[in-house]
Amino acid sequence: MRIRYGFDLEIEVPVQTSLITAFDVHPDRRNDIIEETPLWVTEPNTNEIYYDLFGNLCRRILAPAGSVRLRSQGLISDSGLTEPMPPNVPDLPISAVPSDALPFLLASRYCETDLLSDFAWANFGNIQGGWEKVRAVCNYVHGHLTFSYPLARPTRTANEAHQERLGVCRDFAHLAITLCRCLNIPARYCNGYLGDFGVPRDPAPMDFNAWFEAYLGDGSGGGRWYTFDARHNIPRIGRILLARGRDATDIPMLFSFGPHRLNQFVVVTEEA
Repeated sequence: MRIRYGFDLEIEVPVQTSLITAFDVHPDRRNDIIEETPLWVTEPNTNEIYYDLFGNLCRRILAPAGSVRLRSQGLISDSGLTEPMPPNVPDLPISAVPSDALPFLLASRYCETDLLSDFAWANFGNIQGGWEKVRAVCNYVHGHLTFSYPLARPTRTANEAHQERLGVCRDFAHLAITLCRCLNIPARYCNGYLGDFGVPRDPAPMDFNAWFEAYLGDGSGGGRWYTFDARHNIPRIGRILLARGRDATDIPMLFSFGPHRLNQFVVVTEEA
């Protein structure tokens, strides 16, 4: 399966402004890219590539005052298979969690484990098996939150989403991540492209998506990261990962060191 992906974004900045972007396909998927038009930014600008603390491919841009446009597109090869759902996968004792996964057990900006720990253990602590625990968390979050673009806000935390019972895909991910961490299951936030492959087409404009990964046993005494999506709550086809982090704080797709106004935002994810 070949997937064409891309975006076209325009912002307005009042003065020359430094930007950080995380729009590039993640290094874990770059070998699958068939062709790609590199990120184009309104000129004149400086554009420096670097890798952040989580291994994401980022860019530093010094953008001129006025209208700033960023766009890119590419073609990537994908298996076309739905994500696996292996049963009977265990969770791991903390002593068996590798050190590089330990940060994903801790509270973070949008994931207040201290506020939701009692709730998590009371509702999911008696469930046996890591896979079953995470699936139960996803089922709960999927049923508890109502998806709403009009009522979205960038400062909403997992606990606030839980209390308000609504959010967008990042809120679904934040709440599920928080509950998993409360249960001693490492969980990390992911974002990227997700097209309507194998499911009814969503009439809303295409957007980037957020999901999460949980670290569970691999059945042979070790462990690995598995993909989960509390918003859609079914295995999907054709996710294209852009970035991973503790929560959305770590991986904003566009961060500006100064005010900006969004003028245009178009995302494309379709089968080629």
